[in-house]
Order: sequence, then C-alpha cells, then structure tokens
Amino acid sequence: MNVSQLLEALAQKGIDLWVDEEKLKIRSPKGVLTPALSTELAQHKQEILSFLRGNTSTISNLPQTNNQALSLQTIGRLIGGFGDDSSVDFTTPTIEPRAMAKKLKVTFKPLPDGYKEDAIKKFREDLKFKLQDCGVQIIPWEQATKEFCYDINIPLIEWKKSVKVPLVKSGISAVIDVERNPNKIKTFIAEKLYQFYCRFVLKNRKLAFSKIGQFISWAEDNIHPLEDPTNTQVIVLTRINQEFVNPTLPYQQKIPIGVNALIKTFSQIVIGVSTTHISILNMNLSDSVFPIEAIDEFVLQSLIPKIHVPILPLPMSRFEVGEYDPTQSCYAAKLVRLGQELDSTGLLPASFKLDDVITRKSHRDMVDWLANGRTGVSYGFVAYAEPPKYIGEPEISEKKWEELLSVDEFSSNEVRQNSLGRSYVKIRIGNQYQFKQIPDIWLVSSRSGSNKTNLQLEQDVLRIGLKGKLLLQLPQGLDPAIADIKPSYDIYVMVAIALASALYAPELVKDGTPMVHFHGYPSIDWFKTNEYCTGIKNPSVPCGTYEAGVFNFLGICNVATQNDQNIRLISLIEPDHGTNIIARDWESLVEKLKSGVKQGQIELGGKHFQSLKENPVNVDCFAKN
Repeated sequence: MNVSQLLEALAQKGIDLWVDEEKLKIRSPKGVLTPALSTELAQHKQEILSFLRGNTSTISNLPQTNNQALSLQTIGRLIGGFGDDSSVDFTTPTIEPRAMAKKLKVTFKPLPDGYKEDAIKKFREDLKFKLQDCGVQIIPWEQATKEFCYDINIPLIEWKKSVKVPLVKSGISAVIDVERNPNKIKTFIAEKLYQFYCRFVLKNRKLAFSKIGQFISWAEDNIHPLEDPTNTQVIVLTRINQEFVNPTLPYQQKIPIGVNALIKTFSQIVIGVSTTHISILNMNLSDSVFPIEAIDEFVLQSLIPKIHVPILPLPMSRFEVGEYDPTQSCYAAKLVRLGQELDSTGLLPASFKLDDVITRKSHRDMVDWLANGRTGVSYGFVAYAEPPKYIGEPEISEKKWEELLSVDEFSSNEVRQNSLGRSYVKIRIGNQYQFKQIPDIWLVSSRSGSNKTNLQLEQDVLRIGLKGKLLLQLPQGLDPAIADIKPSYDIYVMVAIALASALYAPELVKDGTPMVHFHGYPSIDWFKTNEYCTGIKNPSVPCGTYEAGVFNFLGICNVATQNDQNIRLISLIEPDHGTNIIARDWESLVEKLKSGVKQGQIELGGKHFQSLKENPVNVDCFAKN
C-alpha cells in the first residue's frame, strides 16, 4: 500500500492527518486509531510528511483554489507519463521553495589565495547564511569532496601525468565558487593534448563527461570534477555584467553575452554581484536583476528552485519512439504557418550552433554530453495541441464514477478506470465536482534547435503523445541517430498545458490550441476581456522540468476555476524564463502578438515582468476589462 492509499484508507475511518510547523498532526474518532495503525503510521511518518507537504504546497501556491486542484502526486504522474511506465522512478514534484531547500546540499569552494573582490566576499557570506536559514544543508568543502587520483596517459607521444584533485561527491546539489583567472599556458597545453588524444587514441570516440573533466581539470581551476554531473550544478559568483543587465540592450544582443559568461566559467548558473544589485543567469538566459536588499526573495524564489531542478533535456529513452507523416497532419501545417507569421515579431530569435559559440573541443564535448547530443540552442518554442481524443464518454455522472475501479499508484478519490481501461479523473470546477475522462493527448512541436520561424515540415516538426506514457513520433524517413532530431526541453510544459486545457477549459482546446513560448513578458495593458494571466508569483524553476509542467497545469486550473468558460487566451508566466501563451486559434493569437509587439506591450527580456509583479490586483490571475 502506497502513501496515497494509506491516507485514503485512514480518511475512510475518519482519521485526518496534516502538517503543522513541520510536525505530523492526527485527529481520530475515539477507539479508531488502534495500536497496529499507530505502528504503521510511525513506520511511514517521513513518507507521509513528505507527501502531505507536497499536497499542501498546491494550496499555498493557489490560495483561491482550495480543494479544487488535484494532488501534486496525481498531476506529476499524469503529465510525466508515469502512469504505465513502471521502469522509470517516480518522485512527487516539489513546488514550494522551502520544501525544495530541505532536499538540497550545497558546498562552498574555498576562496583562492589573495582574492580581493570585497563585494563578492560579503555576498558569499550572506548567501551562505540565507541558504542555511531556508533549510539548505551547507556541507563543508572537506566533507563534500574526496581525493581522486587518476593518470593521463597518451601512448603515442609517451606523455604521462598523475593528477590528484578534489572530486565533489554525488550527493552534493551545488558547488558555489568564484570566477578564477585561468592559466593560459596550462589551458593551451591541456586542450592540445585533449585534441590529440581524441583524434589519435580514441579515434574520435566520445569520452564521458567526467573523463573529459579529468583530462583538462588539472589545468583549469574553473572546471570542477564532479562525481555526478547530472545532479551537481556549478554556481559561480562574479562581478555583475552591466552590459548584460542593461534594460535598454536588445535581448538578441544579450544572448551571446549570456552564453559566453556560462561557457567562460563553465557553470550552470552565474550570479553577478555589485554593491547594489544581484543578477542571476542560467541557460534560460533570463536577465533577472534584484536589488541587494531583496536577497531573501532572490534566494528563496530564484536561486533555490534553480538548484533543486537542473536544466536537463528529456532523454530519448523516456519516449516510445515511432514515426508519422507530417504532410498528412493539418496541425503540422498550421504550426509551420504559425512560426512563419511570428517571424516579424522578433519574439523567436534564430537558433545558434554550439560550435559557433564554444571554440574549444573539450568544452563542446562536455556541453554535448549534458545536452544529450543537441548541437544547437534556441530560445522559445511553437507547438500546436490537437483536439483531445476520447474513447467512450468524455464525462460521466457521479453514480458511474462510484462504479469504476481503482488504478495502481493513483488515489481512488482522484483517478479511476472503467472496464475498457479508460481512466477518469474527479475534478472540481467552481462549486461542482466533475468526472472527466483523461483523454489521449497529441501535439506537434518544433524540434530543439530548429528555426521556429522557418520550420521545414518534413524534418522540423515532431509529434508528441501522452497516453499514460510519453510517445514521440518523428517525421517519416528521419534517423535520429544521424540527424539532430531531439524534442524540445519544454515537453512537460506542452503536455501539461494540453491536458489541463482538456480537463479544465475544454472550449479552449476543442478545435486544437496553438502554444507560443518566448523569453519575455507582456505588459498588463496587453490583456483584454476574457484574456488571463497567471504564474507571476511562482518560484522560478527552469525549463525542462516537470515541476515547470506542474506550475503550468495549476495555472490553467487556477484560471478555469475562478472564471467562466469563455476563456479566449491564457498567459502562463514562468519567472526568470519567459511566457507560454495559448489561445483558441493561431490566427487571432498571431494578430494579438504582432499588435502587442508593435505597441511596445510585449518584449523579449524582463522589461515588463516588474509591472506584472506590481499589479495591484489581489490574485495572481486577471483579465483586462
């Protein structure tokens, strides 16, 4: 019996459990809580606390939707394709920053001798205290690392070197360091040796990320040997780049500045520091800037979420891969047209090849490993959800719901199944419960790294499915082993939007719905009647995580449960990342986006985000009337 089933069984006995000041509280009718039940509760206390904290965070993020949102466990399973795939480990998403913090272990690398950046040194000490105050475990450098010895041996030139380095242990979530000045002679030698080794010894076979790091880290202080590079992020503190945070600099000019800052320090996150401001940069390339007095907000809402959920693309192994004929899909054709029409807005900058930005082969190979073989990077996506697909009744009565069977790994109070294997979910919209079939979700999406405003129908448009598990259909005739055909980082967000719309706002998606994501924000004045905005106060989790998908799912739930069904457009804000916008049809969406850009109501970068945060409306969801 899992935690969800245990809590449901207890609820049926009249036993209530909740979390109060980090303690598990129990209310039970007299005589019901037997010694055997008490023992079982004690055995599963930590699991129950974790589960209840997760469910509570749904309510705390959406104060206007008490008892209307599904549990985080159910949402996570639905949008993550964990329903039928028992081979993939499932973890309930955590969306409350203090709960995230308690799962993190962070270490600070000792400062180099003679380090003189006083503003950074002070910020570093303040940061350590603030992280600890939020619940993050600060692990001393000596405990966070272990000595690692290895030999570099290049037989053709009989060059050998024995190296001892501190290896950051796998349980560490992040290493916080300062930018260090490289020794150009040593790095030049290390790079040439690496190139020689790859060409003549490896015969261009690929090395693992950790092996590349070992090969060159003896010469580069900015590269940190990591036991688990998928779990441990490197965060570098440096002087704030005044050019990058300049609000008047066009976003397209900020992209190469940001990318080069990350590559130069070889880090996943760069924090810029001055005596008055803090900036934060990751591969989302946001230009978020905080006054130094807002360090509490910076740490809790921006930094902790980014450490908790690293930017990593979904590997191809997460999908059941097939193929389809894009020339037979009207939605693929609409997607191509959508991208073309958005070209004039400038909201979807052209992608760039990593080879054009990263000059060193060793660095390119390490980024290639982290990016799961992606050779290019783009900012934004376009997608088009097809109408939901049902088998049998899309909605049933409460009486029929009571006759359905429970589903493994789901609470029977939320998800049940009929004899045909179709699952139904119990949701609340307004003051009424509704019992809706979980439809098959399909959408077409631009591939990662493609030119979104000039998509080639037969090679750039992928079809994504969610049918209890994630499906990926490639255009017929394309071999993913040869072509750079990879799904977008934002797959969880796309399927979450499509599924939530089908359940909570069916009129919005009944004929299909276009989705546009760009790295900027609309102003308040852009919204008209029956157009809604939500997510402004969310923690800034990066793209590529199903926590981001959960926030988008909850955003649509939030809008639908507070408003009637005459929803024409929803803007789903992702702080420090950008905006997802969905509408009833692509023509009206394109017209509205073009108008917003022309009138200066929509821009790339963070110009309009502050105005959204300062919006006087009391709830994080509004329409312009």
